[in-house]
Amino acid sequence: MPQYHILGQVPHKRHTVFKKPDGTLYAEELVSSEGFSSVYSLIYHCHPPTLIKETGKPYSAEPKIACQRHMCHESFEGFHIAPEKDYLKSRKAILVNDDLHISLAAPASSTKDYFFKNADADEVIFVHEGSGKISTIYGSITFSYGDYLVIPRGTIYQIFFDTPANRLLITESFSPVETCKRYRNEYGQLLEHSPYCERDIRKPQNLETHDEKGDFLVLIKKQGMIYPYTYASHPFDAIGWDGNLYPWALSIHDFEPITGRLHQPPPVHQTFEARNYVICSFVPRLFDYHPQAIPAPYNHSNIDSDEVLYYVEGEFMSRKNVSKGMITLHPAGIPHGPHPGTVEKSIGAKETKELAVMIDTFKPLYLTEDALSIKNKNYYKSWIE
Repeated sequence: MPQYHILGQVPHKRHTVFKKPDGTLYAEELVSSEGFSSVYSLIYHCHPPTLIKETGKPYSAEPKIACQRHMCHESFEGFHIAPEKDYLKSRKAILVNDDLHISLAAPASSTKDYFFKNADADEVIFVHEGSGKISTIYGSITFSYGDYLVIPRGTIYQIFFDTPANRLLITESFSPVETCKRYRNEYGQLLEHSPYCERDIRKPQNLETHDEKGDFLVLIKKQGMIYPYTYASHPFDAIGWDGNLYPWALSIHDFEPITGRLHQPPPVHQTFEARNYVICSFVPRLFDYHPQAIPAPYNHSNIDSDEVLYYVEGEFMSRKNVSKGMITLHPAGIPHGPHPGTVEKSIGAKETKELAVMIDTFKPLYLTEDALSIKNKNYYKSWIE
């Protein structure tokens, strides 16, 4: 998990008097996860974070499920999701279950007119195309191609793009997103065999205190609905904060691949974990170095999980006709493997330049109507020569 971090001014002791220059008190807020049983941060506001002027009419953001029972290999053209100006409207859920929603987005503008809070889910935003920064009460994080942005639930944020064309893969997680337990020691420090370490994790910086009153629109997502709230003070009014709960970033380009003499199984690519699913990173790497090694993955039956692969860049040794932003879904219950001819072609190859994000879920995924609109027909027949 991210380590302790502090920005701005905080009192010497928590839950004690902390006065502004005019003698009035700063408002302390505990932001905790899993009740009071997991990581948390303490934030010191210029104004109480409870100053609600009015609430607007909620509206649905629930994904429209087209198919719940499903056992067929599928492929989707992710870049066929049309760009939309508004950030929230651009987010299209493609594959969903009770543990997570996998969405694609092509936002064409920043969230200058409102703030957003996901009260249900941690968000992992993978930046496929575009650059910019996210602003929060904890500070800001700049991002660019290949970044994972991990935003804990309950974090109010704005996202600002430097680029007019942006492509995002968004995972909404209904359980906390964590670094992998097998990469950590009992104190939470990442171990020597971890494919990334604390130096690779980018924490919020440049805390800006907005001591402002007015009308500030915050769109809050809760149980599939968007609730418009107008607050009387700026959401980013912290004079300081400290703790272990905050947004952070990790670049897929900083993930160091684990290789071996023979083909390594998918868990070596694991990057994050949550309840009933994992997120993995496939990055450029040397192939297996046994003299008789077959670099292409073997046929396998992922009998307990659905496998989602999001193709980012490069040529993929086990797949034909791959395009940028393509998603493949290989559901539990039936085997899948390399396309015809790719096994033979891989023998003797020394390296791969592929870049991809994989999400393995341990409960079946449902297809949405937006998924059907970008579906490649007859993908399940692509193993027949």
